[in-house]
Amino acid sequence: MKIGVVVFPGSNCDHDALHIAQLAAGKPAVPLWHENASLEGCQALIIPGGFSYGDYLRTGAIARFSPIMQSVRAFAEGGGPVLGICNGFQILCEAGLLEGALLRNAGTGFVCRPVYLRVDNNRTPFTHGFERGEVMRVPIAHGEGNFYADPEVLEELEEKHRVVFRYCTHGGAIEPEANPNGSLHNIAGICNDHGNVVGLMPHPERASEAALGSNEGFKVFESLCRTYATHA
Repeated sequence: MKIGVVVFPGSNCDHDALHIAQLAAGKPAVPLWHENASLEGCQALIIPGGFSYGDYLRTGAIARFSPIMQSVRAFAEGGGPVLGICNGFQILCEAGLLEGALLRNAGTGFVCRPVYLRVDNNRTPFTHGFERGEVMRVPIAHGEGNFYADPEVLEELEEKHRVVFRYCTHGGAIEPEANPNGSLHNIAGICNDHGNVVGLMPHPERASEAALGSNEGFKVFESLCRTYATHA
């Protein structure tokens, strides 16, 4: 499986994503520079974390206008799997590929620490390898990860089971104290209506090798490759 990682000025998790994607796929992943429209025949895309364009206007607001995003949109609309991590999630929301917005954290501070996530939707290409309700421990590192959506959008996300990940306790309970940023309904990640586009604020690529203290996040990338192998 050929996985592409979109790179913007200010991306700082692109090499992490390339490394883990390569481990999961068993072949080199491809960096895709934002100024180029070609996806180089990639069969899955990752939009990594960082600070695209320095977040100077609003997180993801400038990156959405990069030439490659038109290709990302067409790829997603054609059913191609797209994963947005942290800033990548913000970019997907700004581009209209996912609903809602990521606001300044409650308390306005930057948060960098491990959190627990509960998998509430295991029907996406990135979560097929999980049991529904499974809990994993992965790190966060963001200042604007507070997920917000209008009430009608939030209701639709819940009714259609499009909330993929929620912040939770070690035991999987959805409690206020497990919420690191104020996100509505403890939402840490969502998907589009077809489930092929997923965005999440935590960094599974930073918890994908034992040397990093945890390999629980690797299952996100492994799930993608196994899903593709099954349907290829």
